[in-house]
Amino acid sequence: MTKLAAALSPVAILNTISGSLKVKEFRALSYGPGARERVDIYAPKGRERDLSAIVFFYGGGWEEGDRAMYRFVGTALASRGSVVAIPDYRVYPEVRFPGFVEDGARAVRWVRDNVERFGGDPGRIVVAGHSAGAHIAAMLAIDGRWLRAEGMDNRSLCGLVGLSGPYDFLPLHSEKLKVIFGAADKRPLSQPINFVEAGMPPALLIAGSGDRVVDPGNTTRLGKRLREAGNTVDFHHYPRVGHAPLIAAFAWPFHSIAPVLREVTEFVRRVTAEERADEGVPV
Repeated sequence: MTKLAAALSPVAILNTISGSLKVKEFRALSYGPGARERVDIYAPKGRERDLSAIVFFYGGGWEEGDRAMYRFVGTALASRGSVVAIPDYRVYPEVRFPGFVEDGARAVRWVRDNVERFGGDPGRIVVAGHSAGAHIAAMLAIDGRWLRAEGMDNRSLCGLVGLSGPYDFLPLHSEKLKVIFGAADKRPLSQPINFVEAGMPPALLIAGSGDRVVDPGNTTRLGKRLREAGNTVDFHHYPRVGHAPLIAAFAWPFHSIAPVLREVTEFVRRVTAEERADEGVPV
C-alpha cells in the first residue's frame, strides 16, 4: 500500500476525524518484551485520578491488526471519562491459541499496575473487545486461569464488553482456524461459553443482526448461559448492522449506525460506580 493509499484508508480517515482535544495520548508503551507487546493509552484531559479503565482488544481473526488503527475507539471512550488502553498482542503465525490470550492477560496486569500514572483506578477495570478481540476479553473475564497466571483474579474485573464476538464457535470449518486453535480435543478450551459459572463480572454483549463475519448467535448463546448461571448481563442485537459498521459506529460521523458508544459508556459508568460504592467510596 502506498503512503497516500494508507492515508486515505477508511480507518485512517476515521482516526483523523475522530481526534479529540479533550484526550491525552501515550503511545507504544511496553507491557512485555516482544515487538507486539505494546499498548497505547488514551486519557481524558482535566481529570487526573480515580477514573475507570477500559482495556480494549481489537479484532483481526487472531492473525492481524494494529492498535494504531483503533485510535478512534480510544479517543471516543476517553473523551467520555475513562482511561483507555489498546494493546497489540501476538497473532498467528507467531503464536497459536492460547498465546494471544496470554498476551491479553499480561496487558491487563500491566494496566492494573500502571493505570494510576494516567489517572485511572486499578480497582475499576473493564475488559472489552471487538470480534477476535471480544473473544480475548471474554476468555480473560470468564476463564480465570489466564489472569491467575498474572497474579490477578478475573472476578475482580468490573465488567466485560463484547462486540460482535465469537464465544461459542465450534465446530471449526476454516482450515486456518483449525491450525490456530489446535487439536480437535483441545478446542473446547478456547470457548468462553464453556467456562461460565456464577460470580462472573457483569457483561454487556452487542452484535449486529446483519453480521456475516461472526454469527450473532454467539452473543445470544453466551448471554443466555451467563443469565442461566445467575450473572448480570445485557445483550443487544442491532437490526441490520454488520460486523465492521458496528465498530465504526464509535466514530462521531457514524453514531447513527448504532448506539454502541452510548451503550458502552453507560455500562462502564454503571459497573465501575457500583464497584466503588461497594468499597464505600463516594461516586
